[in-house]
Order: sequence, then C-alpha cells, then structure tokens
Amino acid sequence: MTQPIHWNAEALWEAIAPQLPGFTVEVLPTIGSSNTELMRRARDGLTEPVLLIAEQQTQGRGRLGRNWVSGVGDSLMFSLGLPLAPRDWSGLSLAVGVSVAESLQPHLPVAGSATPRIGIKWPNDLWLEGDRKLAGILIETASFVGTQQHDMTAPRYVVIGIGINVRPRPGDGMRTAPACLQELDAALDAPTALACILPNLVAEVQSFARHGFVPLMQRFAQRDLLAGREVSLSDGTSGIAQGVAADGGFLVRTAAGLQAVTSSEISVRPASSPLQA
Repeated sequence: MTQPIHWNAEALWEAIAPQLPGFTVEVLPTIGSSNTELMRRARDGLTEPVLLIAEQQTQGRGRLGRNWVSGVGDSLMFSLGLPLAPRDWSGLSLAVGVSVAESLQPHLPVAGSATPRIGIKWPNDLWLEGDRKLAGILIETASFVGTQQHDMTAPRYVVIGIGINVRPRPGDGMRTAPACLQELDAALDAPTALACILPNLVAEVQSFARHGFVPLMQRFAQRDLLAGREVSLSDGTSGIAQGVAADGGFLVRTAAGLQAVTSSEISVRPASSPLQA
C-alpha cells in the first residue's frame, strides 16, 4: 500500500506568499497534466499565482510533446503559475534550470569526486554527469484576457512545469537508466526536494523578469554539460558546443562557422550519448 505523502503545504505557502501576494498551494492525488490544468485555468481568466503539486500524472508532458508519467512518490512533479512581465523572455528555461540545479546541489563537487555534478543540458533538462536525465522543465505562457496574442511586451501568465526523478526508475527503451535524486542522497524524498527548490525558484524567476538572462550566464556555464563537446542536432547539423549566447541561444561551431540555435523545436544531443530525450 502506498504511504501518504506529507507535503507541508502550509510551510510552502508561508515561504512564498510574501513574494507572491495571492499565492496558493494545491495538492492533487492524480491529474492528467499539471501544466495543462494551469494553462486551461489561465485561458479561463484564472491568473493568480499558484503551485499545483501532482502526486501522479497520467498525461504528463515534456518538451516536444514527450510523455512524463510516474508513480506516486517516484518523482516530484509540479507546476508553478504566475503573472510575469520580463523585458525579454529569452533564456527563461535556462534560468529555471540554474535555480533548480543550485537548490538541489548548492556546491559543485570537486573534480574527480565520486559525487556526480547536476548539470544543465540545453534548453530544459537537468542531467547527472554521464548523460543521465534527472529532470525536465516545460515552460508555457498564456496571454491575459483582453491583450494581444503577439504583444510580447505585455505581462503574460507563465506556467513552469518541473518533473524530477526522485527514486530509481527503469530506463524503458534507453541504454542508460535515468538518474534520480536518491543517488545523491538516499534519504531525499519529493516534499523535501520541493521545499529546497521552491523559494529559490520564485526569487530567480522574479529576478529574471527584472534583469534577464545575462546575469546568469556565468552560473549557467558552471553547469553546462554540453560545452566543448561534439553534439548532433535533430536537423542533421553537428559540431562542437560553444556555450550559450546572451539571449540563451545554443552556440555550436560547425563546418559553416559559429551558429546560434534558438528554436526549442530543435533537439541537441551529445554525439556519443545514449538516446535520451
């Protein structure tokens, strides 16, 4: 029998409400997709800041429509929705990745340490060294009722969905099984991980709205798992990863010169990596 999960929602609310007036916390035993639910609410005009925790998702989505399905307690799955008006949206997924990675592992392991580094794989995954996926990030936005759909200067409602493997899970169809948080700390569970992540995440997103991605570039570079490696893009291009640009675009040096990839529809994979999303 599955043990109930204690999320300590009141403590989460107390930590975030001063930063986000009107903030609420919801915990659902099961849902199709927490991101889909918050996007539905936003289209209906419900745009208050909210944390929606899903103990189980039956139709969880990752980037490019990939599935993210997990059993109760095996993963931490939540969506954070809030109004946001950044000067430039470029690089938001990288800012979220930096925040989550630093919250889970504040200090980078010493080179040669047995502890693997939590790194970022452009544009929206966290991996453990060894090219094993630990977490995925899915960011979606909705226009407020009455605003123009393509007016990128207007405030929008942003939904930040995050799924993190907590317990070991089978690598269905993969040569290498996904990574999980319990490899770093066997006692770590989903509520503890969320309590570590959430305050920093909200603060980082609000800072991003004011200052953009540029102040985060050095911190991202410390976690960049692709820099200096040979990579293959889903459009057939290959080259050597050169970090990211000021707008968060992925830089790759190809036979044709330095190219910037900004489309989230293009997948990037280390040339020798097992086939992981």
